[in-house]
Amino acid sequence: MPDDAAPQHQAVLAALQRLLAWPEISRSPQLGRFLDYIVRQTLAGDGQTIKAYAIAVDVFGRPADFDPQADPIVRVQARRLRALLDEYYSGPGADEPTRIQLPVGRYIPEFILADTDVDAAPATVAATSAASPRRRLPPSWFGLALGALLLSLGAYAHNAWVGRQAPAAVSGPARPTITVVEFQDLAGTARLRPQVAGLAIELVTDLEQFGNIEVRYGQGGAAAESDFVLTGIVRLDERVAQYSAILTESEAGNVVWNHTLAVPMQEAAGLDVLDRVSRVFSLMLGSPRGPLHAPARRLLAVDGAADVAPSPYLCRVLFDLYRESRGAGAAGRAGGCLEALGAAGADNAVVQAAMGSLIADGFAPVAVEEGEPDARLAAAETHIGAAVHLAPVSGFVWEQRARLYEAEGARRQARDAYSSAIQLNPANGDGLAGFALLLALGGELAEAEAPARQALEESDSPPGWYHGVPALIALRDGDFAAAGAHAEIYARADRELGPILAILAGQGAGDSAMVSRYLPQVLDVPAFRAKGVVPRLGERIGDLVLIETIRTALTRAGMPPAALVQAF
Repeated sequence: MPDDAAPQHQAVLAALQRLLAWPEISRSPQLGRFLDYIVRQTLAGDGQTIKAYAIAVDVFGRPADFDPQADPIVRVQARRLRALLDEYYSGPGADEPTRIQLPVGRYIPEFILADTDVDAAPATVAATSAASPRRRLPPSWFGLALGALLLSLGAYAHNAWVGRQAPAAVSGPARPTITVVEFQDLAGTARLRPQVAGLAIELVTDLEQFGNIEVRYGQGGAAAESDFVLTGIVRLDERVAQYSAILTESEAGNVVWNHTLAVPMQEAAGLDVLDRVSRVFSLMLGSPRGPLHAPARRLLAVDGAADVAPSPYLCRVLFDLYRESRGAGAAGRAGGCLEALGAAGADNAVVQAAMGSLIADGFAPVAVEEGEPDARLAAAETHIGAAVHLAPVSGFVWEQRARLYEAEGARRQARDAYSSAIQLNPANGDGLAGFALLLALGGELAEAEAPARQALEESDSPPGWYHGVPALIALRDGDFAAAGAHAEIYARADRELGPILAILAGQGAGDSAMVSRYLPQVLDVPAFRAKGVVPRLGERIGDLVLIETIRTALTRAGMPPAALVQAF
């Protein structure tokens, strides 16, 4: 132990006691025990044991079979504690010589000493242990790969950004800013007062997890400096609490979005209602297709968008547009934007993660060298690994980490990475839908149902690929009309599996016209023609029962037997 460790520990313990004596924390024994537990565990060198499960059992008295995914108690209390710490150090504790901080997305505290401004006890990021990269390449290789990738993306950049003879680029939109104001309590009951008072802080915490939104808490002058202001009211309608949120565009003063969520009074009085209400609102507001990003998407839809200077935020919007369509044109625009950032994107986790995903999907060509048959995935691994290093608590980064594992055929690691992404940002609709599809194609359709329905029903303007799992659920339940409706939407986003699900639905409903319409589309898929239908599906689907069901259905539909098992 270093010679100065003991004095530092004493300073942290003294700071802890002052916090525990502060009325805002002392009146909540649970928060006090929570804070005391994580501080003392970290000082004792046991920071690696501070997990949601251990906190729930040791601090909040949950049983040994506690499920952190099903019960959000730890995440909810961590957000409240984090908000109180911020309030304390911006008010009565502003002159504290030693500060205790709880980073977003983590349960291990950091200790800041005023005279050194360094951590007295370095923390370890829990999320990184859940699904760390399997291949770590040396920094020198990363530099070479980045250089090669920049060259390989030149064609994209030439068409999308560089090669256009146009006037000098103008500044594009920055991340949208939103100020969240406290909701007005019109319920008139003490049972709901704590839940109403904490909703704004909960929304700030949830929206911050998206990374492409600048979120502020406040009102009055602070609101005027933001692009958008979110306000709301909570009122009672008989035995139902109505949570109404209103989003206003600051410059014009126009209401651009509003939503009301009805919660039975018995549920509204519970401690976890804040988590539920905030998650629903955040799924809509934080969505790439939500109102906060509408101005940037409108800009990219007009011809003048080519004259807009690329920025990490603009590239992220283009990447989201690619994710919705999976088209080569959208991939080219996103890749060109990312490449045009040059060195400015090297230290940006979102840029690195998006680039890695494009490479993994095969839209950024990488030369295959002798001795490296899978250079494309290796290059993607380099970018994703860099992104995880730069932002280990980013839900977006872990979502791309999961997608790369899927491309590598590592389904178990993909599941772990999706779990990390959703834990970091439970309101990420793309993460929920991607996780659900992974589960469903792996034979875990029952487990996939909840995240799939949440993503489809609560997201703003869900893209076509969200309909894949609902189509499988409807087929399982024998609801072939619903299966056909979902499958036809899904077929526009997934040219391989979508038409096959439409054929299954058509056969179940006795709709021969639907079968005849989609069978030629299956025969026209390049990957099927190169490998055969079943071998290609085996790379994506881990559920052998589903593969056999598809084989039987395609045989009935009249597909040549040879095309099922070999190139044609």
